[in-house]
Parts: sequence; C-alpha cells; structure tokens
Amino acid sequence: MRRRFALTRLQAVLIIDLLIVASAAGGYYYVRTQFESTIVPPPLQLKPAEFHVANLTLNRLEAEAGQPVVVTVNVTNVGEESGSYFVVLYVNDILNENQTVQLAGGETTTVEFTVTETNEGTYNVKVDNLTATFEITVEEPNPEEPEEPEPAFLSIYNGAINVSEAWPGDIIKISARVINYGDLPGEQAIDLKINNVVEATKTVQLAGKQSTPIEFITTKTAEGEYVVRLNTLNVGYFTVVPYGFHTLSINAYSGSYAADDLEFTLDGETKVTPFLSLVSVGMHTIVMPYTDPTGVYVFLNWDDGSKDLTRIINVTKPTTVKASYSGGGSSCPSLYIWNGTNYIYVAEVSNHGWLGYIKNINEDGSINFWRNNPWDYIPLDKNALKPTNGYYNLTLIQRWDEIFYLDAAYMLVVDHPADVNVYSTMVEEYLDPNYMGQIYTVSKNPLQPISAVNENGEDVLWQILTKDGVFTPGINGLNSPAWNDITWNRLTLDLGDLSNAKQIKLIVTGVVDWGSPDDYTNWLNGFFAQPVPNSTQVTPPPYMEVKDANGNWVRVPESRQFPIPPDSVSRTFVVDLTGLFPTNDYSLRINNFWNVTFDYIGIDTSSQADVTVQRINPIASLYKLFDTASISAGNFTRYGDVTQLLLTEDDEFVIGKQGDAVSLLFPLDGVEPPAENMERDFFFFDACWFKDAMGNWGFGFGFTVDPLPFHDMSGFPYSPTESYPYDLHWRYLQEYNTRTINPP
Repeated sequence: MRRRFALTRLQAVLIIDLLIVASAAGGYYYVRTQFESTIVPPPLQLKPAEFHVANLTLNRLEAEAGQPVVVTVNVTNVGEESGSYFVVLYVNDILNENQTVQLAGGETTTVEFTVTETNEGTYNVKVDNLTATFEITVEEPNPEEPEEPEPAFLSIYNGAINVSEAWPGDIIKISARVINYGDLPGEQAIDLKINNVVEATKTVQLAGKQSTPIEFITTKTAEGEYVVRLNTLNVGYFTVVPYGFHTLSINAYSGSYAADDLEFTLDGETKVTPFLSLVSVGMHTIVMPYTDPTGVYVFLNWDDGSKDLTRIINVTKPTTVKASYSGGGSSCPSLYIWNGTNYIYVAEVSNHGWLGYIKNINEDGSINFWRNNPWDYIPLDKNALKPTNGYYNLTLIQRWDEIFYLDAAYMLVVDHPADVNVYSTMVEEYLDPNYMGQIYTVSKNPLQPISAVNENGEDVLWQILTKDGVFTPGINGLNSPAWNDITWNRLTLDLGDLSNAKQIKLIVTGVVDWGSPDDYTNWLNGFFAQPVPNSTQVTPPPYMEVKDANGNWVRVPESRQFPIPPDSVSRTFVVDLTGLFPTNDYSLRINNFWNVTFDYIGIDTSSQADVTVQRINPIASLYKLFDTASISAGNFTRYGDVTQLLLTEDDEFVIGKQGDAVSLLFPLDGVEPPAENMERDFFFFDACWFKDAMGNWGFGFGFTVDPLPFHDMSGFPYSPTESYPYDLHWRYLQEYNTRTINPP
C-alpha cells in the first residue's frame, strides 16, 4: 500500500496574489490585487462569433508507410465579434489532433495537421463535416531499382524562449531548429505566432536531410502571459510583469516531500506555503517557524545550506527558495482551479494510481501486486470555477517527489433537474467498471439512516447526519495484533425500510488516513518473519456485508464492494447498493482496514433522473513550475503542448516529475447552455499513475521513468514475461519523451 505524509491536516491552498493566466487561443487576463486596473467593456450589439470550416485538402492521396500526409482546412469567423474555435481532426473516426484558433470577425485562417501512418490501408480523415481519404502502401524494396528520392518535408523542433519572465519593453528571443526530413531541397515559411497572432515570418531553405537554427526577437509592453508558437509548434510561454517586480516562490519540504500549510512571514506579513506571488525587486526578509503547529516537524536548513530561520534575499529575477524540515510529506498530483482571482486547491488526484500496491504475499515470500486503476472522478465547485477568456482553467501540480504518468484528462459538464444533486463514484481495480465513473442523480432531501454504530459499539449516528466536518472516529488496521488477527473499522448501519425502492444509492462523504510509514514498515516486516499462507492479503480492501435470510452477515459480491475514499480532503461520492440486499432487512456493515472516517451518509431511493452530459477535452501544456532536488531519472515528456496525449486512455502518457505542472484549458466554445429549469455541475475525470522514491519498499523498481506502466499489465511491477508495448508506441516515445534526466 502507498504511504502519504503531511505536516498538517489542513486543506492546502495555493495562494497567488498576482497571477497571469493565458489561453492558447490568444489574449490574456491579468489579475491585480495591488495595482490599479481598468475594465474596458466589450463592444455591444455585434453579431456573435460564428465559424465556418471549408476547403479540406490533402497534400497527397497516396503515401508510403511513415510518409507524412498534411491535412489543411480553412476556418472563417463569419460573425462580427472575435472568438476561438476548437478544430478537431478525426482519422478513421478516432480523434487524432486538435487545435484552437482565435479569429477576429470576418477573419480567415488555414489550419494544418500532419498525419503519419505506418500500417497499410485506407484512412478517412474528417474535420467538422468535411471528409477525405488517403491510401497508405507498404512496398518491398527492390534492390535492382534505385529508390525514388523523398520530397522535401520541413519540420520545426527544439523550440525555446530565453526568459520565462520579463518587464515591458525587454527583448525576448525565441529559437528553434528546422529540419528537412526529405532527400530533395525545400523551403518553408516559419511564422512566429504570439497569442495566435503572426508577428514575423522567416523563410528557411534546406538541402535534404539537413537542419538549421532559427531565431526571432520580440518585445512586449503590455503585462500578461504570451503563448508562443512557430507555425504549429507550441514553444511555450513567457510572462510580462509590472516593471520593478518579479515572481517569488517560497516552498517548504520535509525530506523530498512538500510541506504545505506552513505559516511563515515575508517582510513581517504572515503567509502560507506554498507561496507564489509578485514582489518588488530588492531585499526581502523571510522568517520560517522552528516547528509546525504540532511540534513534531523541526526546521533543518535552507536550500543554500544556511540554518538560520531568517533569510534575506535579493530579488532581481524570478526566484525560488526552499526550506527543509524533518519528517512529513504526502503524494499524488494536486489539482487546482482558477476562481477568477487565485488558483485554489481541489484535491489530490488518482489516489488509486500509485504504482506498487501489494495485493498479497505467498508462503515462499513472493509478492503479487495490484494492477490498480488510475482513474479518478472529482467534483468541481461550480461556484469557484470561473471562466477566463472563454476557458475554464485547471492546473495539475506535482508537488511531491514522484513520477507521474497522466494518460487522459477531460471535464464533464452535467446539466440536471434543479430538484436533484449529481455525484460520481470512487474507483477500485476490483470493482465492476460498469459502476465506476457513472453520474448519479440523488434527491436533495435524501433519507437518513435509522442507526449507526462503530466497532466499539458506540452510537455515531449524530456524526453522519450532516456535512459539518465532524467525522466518525477511526482506527488504523496496521495496529492489529497480527495479519491473521485484524482489528477492523466497522460501521453498522440500519437504512430503514427500503422494500419499495427500485434503486438504493448510498451518499457518502468520507476520507482515509494512511497513517505512519513506520507503522506500515513494521506491519510489512511481520509477513516475512514467518511463513504465511499463499495469497495472504497485506492490506485487505474494504468490504460491505448484508444480512441473509437467517440474519447472518454475508459479503456482497467483490465487484460491488465499498471503495477506499480519497485522502487529504474528504469527498462526496455514491455507492450503488441496488440489488445487493437478499431480504427486506436493510442492515449494512462497512468494514475498513485503513483509518476511514465518515462525515456524512445518506440514502437515496429516487430513480435516476435525465441528465445531459457534455465532455470538454483540454488544451494541455506541460511546464516547469519550481526547482527540485529530486533524484528521479529517465526520459520525461518534453515541455510544451501535450494536448494530443490526454485525449484518450492509450498508454501514451504525459510523464513528469516533482516541480512539473500541467496547464489544462477547457474551451467553452461549443458547449450548449443548460436548458430551462436545469442546473449545471462540473466534474474532472483523469487517468494518472505515479510512483515515488521509495521504490515500492525495495520490491521491484527504482525511481526512474522505466519500467512504464500499461493498461494490460497484470500488476506493477510486472513479471519479466510482460512488457510495455513499445512497438505500438515508438513514435510517441521518440516525439514526446525527449527530456532526459540522468541519475545523480
């Protein structure tokens, strides 16, 4: 089982006093809390943006395996207002690539996609309602006939920006390399696009199989964030901040894990880690506390080695400083949403995606591992989620010292009748997939349990009747006397008379506390101190029991069992109990090995109401948020546009490390407004695995990108007879995972 650690149990909040948020479609929104700003109202009575796609063309109708086929379309904004449009390319009805264009009223642009296929056959391409077809042929080489030279095909790579933060008027250098993959000479015009506006063009001429550097220079006077592209290559972004200011980041760590919610002072004002804000250029004084509020964790030193609690820094550029404390930590990528002013913390994602869950141990000491399930279904606070420039803005930050493998991410917009609420589920590998990731409607006035008693016979009903932050008491199974004498958390509920209910849904608000890593190590060592029977569970999963006709407790089917709640922040989810009670005795017993505590439990018997679900795919970019001393190594995903990697669950991951972040912009263009008398809620769905520096407690892998997980593996680490499907994904690995970090 994984371990997670924390300095405090308080909800982490990323405080950003001044933050710049950009959309890939151009334009920006600058939030000011210390500086005067002017709001310019948009023009009125203009025809809204409306987009027309035409002239789908292919540069070739027949191609050899691996030969690129270029797909182009013209996109026109036939409206009067400016707006953005999500252009999506499908190949054989599978989403292949997407781009967002920002167009003024009456403006037209050409969107270009490059498709490279290696298997022989016919391929259908579709953009909007336009379609075309091309053929891929595979010819055996004839040694007697000379090969035809490949025509010129120029491509841009290795884009870079010389600064991440500048002042108005500073010179910004954008560089890249251009390569000709063909045998014949050719030329290509390279457009520098900033916030999707072409600012400069250079023409590159190259002989076959040659490459050359290219550089552009720009300057900006307006504050904001600027997204840079060279043709269709997403180079990254830079930020123009007020003259005389730079970004200051202050973080605290316990070992290799981030320590959040730690109060310190900056120039005499109280702040909280992690801290990220604009500050004036010059000297600043930081004073860290000697211990956290519990008195357990003690200050060790700053990242420069100094041991004084007070540190004076001279901010002359974007600056990051780090303080180290003994003990502590946590895990999972952290999700934040933009509320119009700040990024606010939501949850740790994919709690169940930790690679290395031990399923059971055999008599000879060998270990069987869980394959586990990387999906998570997170409700978003609709009152906090504020669109900016036509996008909802979410960010995943890898604060902890882990390697993450983000495979898919999208937003669900759920419209439902005003008299119900909507929730999703939790996830476990052993659960029936038909009951995971569903959207359930529940009454806003659910039923209450008749009684609730814990394993000690204590009445805990009053603690679960309302969502008030008062949780039932819990114990950790690691404190059990032995593996064959486990002390369970048990919550016994009487749900009342539900004999007329066609559906029974349990509404649960709960949280899990994994406990101390030392406790887990001691517990695990007990399994090797003496032989145990084959398939002995190390940390048994939760299970539910109901009563049979004789009044005996019996387990419900394993595929319908109770999931492990999230950690760090409680979450409300649904457990579908429909069809699980063999009699009219609606008693339910929930058993947990871990310290699972409950804030609220209700019962809903209403039928599922009609809902409208719209999926929004993100425009995604991977970038470095802060420096780290992590020793993780391997071929990580290069920084920049990673949208294509997150559209499907396909074993092609965005692979990042501590200090990396994934920006997720969800375009509202094309999302239908809710119908009359319907309310709207939002969910974030993602599939993400991750591994930490502990290397599964010494069993099977190190702190490196490889071995890669994959969805058909039997467990992780997997046996030598299994392998990641490199033959199917070699192009992805070569194109995206080029950020090589060597072990120290």
